[in-house]
Amino acid sequence: MNAPLFSPGLRRDVPPGFLQALKERFGDRFSTAQAVCEHHGRDESPFPPMLPDGVVFALSTEEVAWVARHCNAHKVPLIPYGAGSSLEGHVLAVQGGISLDLSGMNKVVALHAEDFTVTVQAGVTRKQLNEEIRSTGLFFPIDPGADASLGGMSATRASGTNAVRYGTMRENVMSLKVVTADGRIIETANRARKSSAGYDLTRIFVGSEGTLGIITEVTVRLYPQPEAISAAICNFPTLDSAVQSVIQIIQMGIPVARVEFMDALAVKATNAYSNLSLKESPLLLFEFHGSPAGVQEQAQLVQEITRENGGMDFQWADQPEDRTRLWTARHNAYFAGLQLRPGCRASTTDICVPISRLADCVRETAAELEQASFPYIIVGHVGDGNFHVLMLLDAHNPAEWHESEQLNHRLVERAIAMEGTCTGEHGVGLHKMEFMLTEHGPDALSLMAALKTAFDPNNILNPGKIIPPLHGADAPLAP
Repeated sequence: MNAPLFSPGLRRDVPPGFLQALKERFGDRFSTAQAVCEHHGRDESPFPPMLPDGVVFALSTEEVAWVARHCNAHKVPLIPYGAGSSLEGHVLAVQGGISLDLSGMNKVVALHAEDFTVTVQAGVTRKQLNEEIRSTGLFFPIDPGADASLGGMSATRASGTNAVRYGTMRENVMSLKVVTADGRIIETANRARKSSAGYDLTRIFVGSEGTLGIITEVTVRLYPQPEAISAAICNFPTLDSAVQSVIQIIQMGIPVARVEFMDALAVKATNAYSNLSLKESPLLLFEFHGSPAGVQEQAQLVQEITRENGGMDFQWADQPEDRTRLWTARHNAYFAGLQLRPGCRASTTDICVPISRLADCVRETAAELEQASFPYIIVGHVGDGNFHVLMLLDAHNPAEWHESEQLNHRLVERAIAMEGTCTGEHGVGLHKMEFMLTEHGPDALSLMAALKTAFDPNNILNPGKIIPPLHGADAPLAP
């Protein structure tokens, strides 16, 4: 495999005349102000800020194409930016260049309710979309927690709490409008439910994290709003009993819409942050969708399984406002965890394993974390074998960072040994690059590198991400 054209840590020079050309083209929608660059040069990852040389606020696909053409001509890095909610360093300008903010591209382009599809610009967020289509009786189910943009969700192949029933962005993106590195505008597919015509470009760009092209429009599947929805909480005496319940529920084929896990410390943090009074032991949060009779049957079967594993009686949340409060609290578990150690920085990792190996993976991970010198919480979308560890670190203590990285390495090695993956939904970004070779092997990784070179020969699109350097000489910077 050939080495990348530029190492992740090598900042490129941006011609002064190029910045002036951007200013003349975009006026107030181009900024080199320190505060603006700082905002676009950091995310929720533990890495230090890595600032771009300037930020363009694009409003159309044609503007994105103009920027791409000119960046490509001058070999200037171009980093797409959505909501900035990345946890793995995706939006950091490791080589400088231009941050392309797509948040202003926030229009619903076309709604085809009769076909259960909608086309939106990349900056439309999931909450905005569901609010705009509410009157149709349809909804978009992918819910990663943060109010992420659909362009960013497509680029990172996001999933979330509903993935156990509705799948991930991989299953729900039907077509994309993409700007290539040299400024061409392409459509990856039409709106037909299936096609056998040519390579599946849609799936190539979904999950490419802005390294192969810039997504400007997304066509996604919609679903009928369920006739009945019910949510419940079930506490367990141990972490293992909760996870065993999930495995049995999924293996029995019960179509739960959501099943989320929180360990005892995560529950404690959530109670304090969201002003709740949940019992502070490991728990599962369930949500059931369907007809009233179907929801009742699902809930009865699930409750029988949980009781067999030591689970307590369900606490129900049938009213919409109660469900909203409950799921908002779950989505805020990240911020709740941060409050356990004020002033800390979080290193958040996620892995995904086959459901049959989930209990072993969680059990072994928790046993290791119990010996850690810093607090942590474990939460997860365990219905599809995915869980997250939030390690709360002293930002000024390199020893804690080193310890957390060792734990992360062992967690990923454990997951891959169980035929799982180094990341179930956060993506690769900077933090997971070093595991790509172990997970995919040199031949598959060389094909990915060849694809990157073919799509982006000047290596301008979000350089230094996903594909690791050949010799591993340029590791990401520690906090």
